[in-house]
Amino acid sequence: MKLPPFSLVFVGSVLVTPCAFVFGQKPADSNVGAPSYEVDARWPKQLPNQWIMGQVGGMCVDKQDHVWVIQRPRSLAPDELAADQKPPQTICCRNTPSVMEFDSEGNLIQAWGGPDYVPHWPKREHGIWVDGGGNVWVGGNDASDRGVLKFTRDGKLLMEIGRQSTEPQNNQDVTMLGQPASIEVDDAAHEVYIADGYLNKRVVVYDSETGAFKRGWGAYGVSLAQIDNDKAAAYKLDGPVNPQFGSPVHCARLSVDGMVYVCDRINDRIQVFTKSGTYLYEFMIAPATLQNGSTWCVAFSRDPRQKYLLVADGANNVIWVVERSTCRIVTQFGHSGRNAGQFHWVHAAETDSKGNFYTGEVDNARRIQKFKLTAGR
Repeated sequence: MKLPPFSLVFVGSVLVTPCAFVFGQKPADSNVGAPSYEVDARWPKQLPNQWIMGQVGGMCVDKQDHVWVIQRPRSLAPDELAADQKPPQTICCRNTPSVMEFDSEGNLIQAWGGPDYVPHWPKREHGIWVDGGGNVWVGGNDASDRGVLKFTRDGKLLMEIGRQSTEPQNNQDVTMLGQPASIEVDDAAHEVYIADGYLNKRVVVYDSETGAFKRGWGAYGVSLAQIDNDKAAAYKLDGPVNPQFGSPVHCARLSVDGMVYVCDRINDRIQVFTKSGTYLYEFMIAPATLQNGSTWCVAFSRDPRQKYLLVADGANNVIWVVERSTCRIVTQFGHSGRNAGQFHWVHAAETDSKGNFYTGEVDNARRIQKFKLTAGR
């Protein structure tokens, strides 16, 4: 396949130069100025009420630097919930509400949500975002999870985009989603961006106040009508270029300079777009990765220009620190393992206003970690 053409693009007054197709790259010789971290093994503090955390389906940091986590109560085995059995088998543990709010010291502030909390609560929680007004958005990636829900900060349902369904994949249908993976709200524009997802292979944007559909696109910025539902790839093709997003489209994150970074996880790549859906460029992360891909989630450094992109790689279980202007990996941290600072299927990531970095893990790791910024931003 021929590679897509590139051109110089202005986003506002910023000239965007393609840094695409950085294949097989190694960390740069110099990482001067790149952020570095050390794990805070004391964070978070022990949960109250004999609660225990399941798989971490998503996390975000609000404007108060509170860390919000959506975890999966159904992912826990009966022996882990022995205190919930009838009769109780041990003194611990009990199931925990799905939505959890922590302060920067690791104290649990509140928790709510979970199975049967409201009609259409996700069957398998995936993705959470707290917007500038304090509203909490959640989604799910079960086969029947075809929408996202908007709540007040304390858990009152405000709105639903989409609905639960078992209908087949349909990238042209904007009345429902397709096992959405991530959510982010552009507060100034009153728009919500959804990485959609495990079933559909697209990015879709809705009005965050009314839920009205506004626009959407597929890989390389193709229109929704051009996404082939029969050929949207579940696995990456031979060679560097796949004309479709694979499964899943795992994140859609907004940078301060008006770009949308999309995690095409199974294809080991990140594609970058304008907010209108115009394709700018793409770059690869650890392109030899098989299993379930290398680009699980991205977060931004907290310097004013967000110089660095932190890519959570749940297959290789490392965090790649990428210089945004060149798309080159400048350093990495983490390792596969169970100790503090190591990962098993690192699935979610975010930074706070001080530059500290937070992660969440799925499969049987089921934990969140905090990494204190020790140098750089």
